[in-house]
This record gives sequence, C-alpha cells and structure tokens, in this order.
Amino acid sequence: MSGLLAGKRLLVTGVITDASIAFSVARLAQENGAQVVLTGYGRLSLVERIAKRLPEPAPVIELDVTNRDHLAGLGDQVREHVDGLDGIVHSIGFAPQSCLGGGFLDAPWEDVATAVHVSTYSYQALATAALPLMAPGSSVVGLTFDATKAWPVYDWMGVAKAGLESASRYLALHLGPKGIRSNLVAAGPLRTVAAKSIPGFEQFEDAWSVRAPLGWNLTDSEPAARACLALLSDWFPATTGEIVHVDGGYHAIGA
Repeated sequence: MSGLLAGKRLLVTGVITDASIAFSVARLAQENGAQVVLTGYGRLSLVERIAKRLPEPAPVIELDVTNRDHLAGLGDQVREHVDGLDGIVHSIGFAPQSCLGGGFLDAPWEDVATAVHVSTYSYQALATAALPLMAPGSSVVGLTFDATKAWPVYDWMGVAKAGLESASRYLALHLGPKGIRSNLVAAGPLRTVAAKSIPGFEQFEDAWSVRAPLGWNLTDSEPAARACLALLSDWFPATTGEIVHVDGGYHAIGA
C-alpha cells in the first residue's frame, strides 16, 4: 500500500455533507492509503449516505461527544472495524442561535455552556475516550477559525474556538509523554453547513475575497483537508500544540 497515510487507521468526525472539510479529509485519507471510520450523531442515515460517496464506503458509528455513555463505548465501537487508531480528526462545533449573529451580550449561560461543551470540551473528551486505542506516533487534529481576533457575528463560537485552541495546547502537554501529538488547522471561511447557520456569514466572504494574498476559494475544502493529512502523517513527528493557518494568508495581513 502506498500513500502519505499508508496503513493508518483514522477516526473522522463531522462528515455531514460532501462539502465539509471532514469529508475531504476522509476522501484524501483513503486515497492516501488510510482506513477510515466515521462518526455521526442524530442524522446517522445522512452520514451513511454521504459515506457511500467516498472512494471506499466507510463504516459509521454513532457518537454524541456530550454523552458519557457514547464516549465510554467508543473503543468497543471502533474495534468492530479497526484494531486501533493512528489518528483522530475533530471536526465538531455547535452553538445555539442565541450565541451567534450579534447576540454576544444577550446569550444566556445555558446556551453558552452548550457551545463550549460541544465545541471545546469535546476535543479533550474525544481524545481521552480514544486514548486506549492510540499508540506512540498517533495524532489528534482539530479544526478552528482563528480565535486570536474578535469576529463580527461569530460571538460565543469565537470564544469557544479560543478555548479549543487552548485545549489543544494542553492536550499537547499531557499527551506528549505518550508520544501523541495535538494540532489544529485554522481554515478560512468555507460555505459549509456550519457556516450557513451563522447569520451574517457573508461578511467573512467579502473580507477574504479582498484581503487574502493568495486569494480564497469559498467552496474548496481540499486545502484545509491536505493540511490535516500532513499533520496526521509521519512528516510532522516533532510538531505538537501548533495551529496551521490555511486561509490564503489572511491572518498575516493587517490591512
């Protein structure tokens, strides 16, 4: 078997449509020699249907990252399809509508707590649940949206992403002695299902089209997926706690 991820066993979360970064990760991973297991929650039949569009239909297991029982049973579910994991892709985020679109000052704690639980704490929870399946050399990769700045309409999801970026650094600290890496990919705006749920998202689109030095394709998730593959591979053996920007260079430009 040949390819960047030849022989790797990966767990990929967050595949909802074939426009998602997670789908591109799963597709490219298979094309580069990996075995892929997907997770889904709620709309499992939808994920199963999308999984059939991959080069090889991938098994789908149910996982609600806020459910302790699901997390406790993750190992058994994964072992029905592969005998261990070499990598995990965390592509999970959710915030109630009150937390987005300019409602920063009004969102109730209960909704903010949901956003933080699903979008931030789940990174640690997923990695911890899968830890017994991973050996030294394994890699955890998550997806963020540059949380060093305050973005219009992103509000509490931006705060949750800031927490995710910090959680990845702490995961790097605590998993490093086990030989397991934790890194994030900060992608520019893409027209995914998640993006469409954010009121006023077109503000991001307009800004990126003007300012990204390399330009930016709002419908092409492959560049971000390629970065994920690189971090999942053996080509970054001494890199952890890092955030790789895949945004056309937007983050580096002041005006």
